[in-house]
Amino acid sequence: MAIETTPWDSAELLDTPEAVTAYIEAAFEDGDPILITHALAAAARAKGMTELARRSGVAPEALRKALAANGDPKLSTFLSVLKALGLRIAVHAA
Repeated sequence: MAIETTPWDSAELLDTPEAVTAYIEAAFEDGDPILITHALAAAARAKGMTELARRSGVAPEALRKALAANGDPKLSTFLSVLKALGLRIAVHAA
């Protein structure tokens, strides 16, 4: 008997600014660029990709491509998305 699974999207849980912040902070703590991109993509889906593209000044298709599973967003795109999400980066000594 095969195991049935249902699709799960972490974006469904990112319904508050605090949840988005905690999710992206956790990705940064891990330090894996792929995980960070995935977290940004989930936050973008939670906010609405088209709306986030408008607010970030990044073309919707370019944003989807940058935040895709195999995407590698440029620093300018990354910073624009963070700003559109109401977030900013802080650097601390390791």
